[in-house]
Amino acid sequence: MASRSVTSVTISEDPIAYENTHVHAIYEQIAPHFSSTRYKPWPVIAAFLSSLPPGWVGLDSGTGNGKYLPLPAESPGRVWTIGLDRSLNLLKIAKNAGGVCREVIWANVSDQPWRKGSFDYAISIATIHHLATYERRKQAVQRLLQAVSPSHGRILIYVWAVDQDDLSKREIPVVDDLSAAEEPGKDVFVPWVLPSDTVQTRQEQVFNRYYHMFAKGELTQLVSEAAEEMGLYVGAKSERAGIHRGIDFKQNGWERSNYYVEVHCWAV
Repeated sequence: MASRSVTSVTISEDPIAYENTHVHAIYEQIAPHFSSTRYKPWPVIAAFLSSLPPGWVGLDSGTGNGKYLPLPAESPGRVWTIGLDRSLNLLKIAKNAGGVCREVIWANVSDQPWRKGSFDYAISIATIHHLATYERRKQAVQRLLQAVSPSHGRILIYVWAVDQDDLSKREIPVVDDLSAAEEPGKDVFVPWVLPSDTVQTRQEQVFNRYYHMFAKGELTQLVSEAAEEMGLYVGAKSERAGIHRGIDFKQNGWERSNYYVEVHCWAV
């Protein structure tokens, strides 16, 4: 049986094929059980969605079972979030999140199935860390920046952190190789245990999912570099005269073993 421990990995094959095997195929198999454990919104994400102006339309890139699609809970329908995910089995659950028929699309977070600037806001919760290279993670951030309005778009991104809290069941392995230790973050397999009562077998099954665990400051750097590559200024609108488009970090924090950033787009 596979180990239940978090283990270090080295990616030596095509990253798309690697993700297909070690991320997408696994979520298709564990979707119902995974969804049963994902039902309570995290406070910062719930507050972000509650802060949005009425009538805004947004994107949940990597929506999973769609637990954030019904929010804000205190005023359902005040904003409308469209879900995107690569797992068809999770999307089938997200389609009826909160007991209401939702708009969802089957696609990858690196795809661009809509016109640029179509959304007022976007969230990406615990998704970008499943992409197997820096370039693919940067591309996913750029897709979020392209999806929202360049003048008022807001984006919230969450990724798993190397720094785990005391309640975490995950123990991140120490990297012994000096050259690897100099790299930000850690590539690991995180096991998902499917109990025997959820499958037609008497034995539990363990699936090893790929994650890039982010180091402190790595997410901010990734978003900044993604924006700069698109020709966007990183900083407040008032900081530079003659600059026409940019992004500003409104939040940059750590919550429940995750790093997160909130970004606001601006244009003049």
